[in-house]
Formats: sequence, C-alpha cells, structure tokens
Amino acid sequence: MNDVLDRDQLARLVAADIAPGSYVNLGIGQPTKVSDHLTDEQGVTLHTENGMLGMGPAAAEDEIDGDLINAGKIPVTEQAGASYFHHADSFAMMRGGHLDVCVLGAFQVSAAGDLANWSTGAPGAIPAVGGAMDLAIGAKDVFVMMSLFAKDGSPKIVPELSYPATGLGCVTRVYTDHGVFLIQREGEESHVVLREAYGLSVAEIQERLEVSVVDGSGS
Repeated sequence: MNDVLDRDQLARLVAADIAPGSYVNLGIGQPTKVSDHLTDEQGVTLHTENGMLGMGPAAAEDEIDGDLINAGKIPVTEQAGASYFHHADSFAMMRGGHLDVCVLGAFQVSAAGDLANWSTGAPGAIPAVGGAMDLAIGAKDVFVMMSLFAKDGSPKIVPELSYPATGLGCVTRVYTDHGVFLIQREGEESHVVLREAYGLSVAEIQERLEVSVVDGSGS
C-alpha cells in the first residue's frame, strides 16, 4: 500500500499526467502548486483567466513583480514568449475550447463527473464562482484536486451532488490524497475507476465511498 499523498506529491502526480505541449489553466488554491512540478521538456503553456499566456511558477523574493499575478493574486513568473491580453479575450479562450486541461479544486464530484466547487450552499457562505464555470465546460479535460474525505469523514466523490453545481459531466480525473480516480464514460453511463490507492487499501476505499468503484489499480 502506498502512503497517503501530501499536497506537493499530489501536485507532482498531476503535473506528470499533463501531456506535452498542452495549454493548461490551474485553478486557485491547491492546483497552483502544479506549476512548480512541470518540466521544461513537457512544453506546457499555462493560461490564467486574468489575462496571461505563458505563466511560470510562483515568484519568490527578487522575482516578484507586483504587476505579474495569477487569478488568485499570487505573484508569478513569466516564460519566454509570454503574452498579456484583456480579461474578455482570456475568457474567450476558455469558452472557445482552446484549453487542453484545467485543474480545479472541488467540494464534491459526482459519479457522473458533475463538479461542485463554488459554494457549499451554507447560509452566509461566500460564493467563489470565478472562472470555474467557463473552465469546466470549455477545457477538453477537467482534472480535480481535492481531499477524498471532508473534515467530518464524509466522502467527496458522491452519487449525486448535494452542493450547487459548477458544471455537469465535465470531470475526467480526480486526484486525491487517498487515490487517483478516472471518470470513464460509455454512452450515457459513467464509471468511477480507481487507478491508484494511497494510505488505504482498494477494499477500504470501495467500502467508504457511496459510489461503485472499479478497481483499475491492478492490485
């Protein structure tokens, strides 16, 4: 059994799964760590919805330029050939299907690949829509990074969303601290396939989730 993944290990795993030459958007929060693990050999071009193409890893110390930030207002670096454009043009790229992958955080993902990541629906909760709805329907592949279980122990991969939806049938992979899951579609049916397990056995994951999980780990 593999050990449970920390956030850096999870980000490294996601980065390794991004195909060379891809155009990619990294969501606010945990997904931004993916940029630190992309290699030059991959030739990945990062897009940020506030108007930049060719974003580099997070900036540190003397690299920081107050005018150079990502959508989460974190200072970033730029790659050679980086370009800048209007917010509306950036969203046109997202909506026009020009991104190969987006990596987003989530509160829940359903067995059908539905995504909830902008609100828990709780009274007084501050909604955080951002560009997630546009990314969820515009990117060719939607990767989610999240913990597999909430603080109360309830699973975050669920039969159906109980939180407000961001996008329907859009998630293709879910990367969690306890496992990597593929959402595979065959016609109108979807299957949750466990590619790798971490910190728990395949049987324990299958027992704790309320969805049918296909063991694709080979264990």
